[in-house]
Amino acid sequence: MSLKGKTIFITGASRGIGLAIAERCARDGANIAIAAKTVEPHPRLEGTIHTAAAAIEKAGGKALPIQCDIRDEESVEAAVKQTVEHFGGIDIVINNASAIFPMPTRDTPAKRWDLMHQVNARGTYVVTRACLPWLEKAENPHILALSPPLDMRAKWFGPHVAYTSAKYGMSLCILGWSQEFKGKIAANAIWPRTAIATAAIANVLAGEDAFRNCRTPEILAETAYRVLTKPAASFTGNFLIDDSFLVSEGVTDLDQYSVEPGVELLPDFFVPDDPPAPEGVKIMAIPLGH
Repeated sequence: MSLKGKTIFITGASRGIGLAIAERCARDGANIAIAAKTVEPHPRLEGTIHTAAAAIEKAGGKALPIQCDIRDEESVEAAVKQTVEHFGGIDIVINNASAIFPMPTRDTPAKRWDLMHQVNARGTYVVTRACLPWLEKAENPHILALSPPLDMRAKWFGPHVAYTSAKYGMSLCILGWSQEFKGKIAANAIWPRTAIATAAIANVLAGEDAFRNCRTPEILAETAYRVLTKPAASFTGNFLIDDSFLVSEGVTDLDQYSVEPGVELLPDFFVPDDPPAPEGVKIMAIPLGH
């Protein structure tokens, strides 16, 4: 199944994982609406909706850059309307935009709680709901979120209650939608086993020195692409770890996604014990952020 001619509404794709996913889909000739906030270059964040649009067009797709703050319902509705007017509909929604602040309660002010829940959980809900009328008309509609498997063990909440609950809010939406729209619209989530070399690593967590122990965004791009080309009526309700899913799809060379092949990799947050890392993948013993 190809994404040629399919229209994708993706949030937060000015850079990083979102842009990588958009570029991978563009190679099929997809139409991609980039709904993100960055219009002017930022000193610490590479890329804007316009540079992303240029990259998508170069990859073979058609791009529509839209300045949109997903915390603002009117902004989202206007972005969806613009997308439909430009491309004629929406086939796929990718909830990629996310706010991260993985800190303990004492160090997390209420405004940070609000930001993460407004962007992550509420933003995912608002964006998907606005696109729903068009997904219901699409031939093979998909909802995809960049959010973790739901694992209620306290170890995932203890270090950063606010961040965990905000990310799990996205996953709860996927869980609910997989049942609500079963047989009609697919709802799935993907998550990295390891840290990904993005601005979040450089600016929020460990700095660019940690990139050598990361994978590139392309591993999630390939994961997303393979999910979005599955039949929506049957492939739904999955919470997929990137490398395990790709191995199940017949991808044998995971080193291609390493910034520095052969080194130990930083584990990401929220990765469960099952499925285990594929054979040959070396993961550091201490979970990231713990």
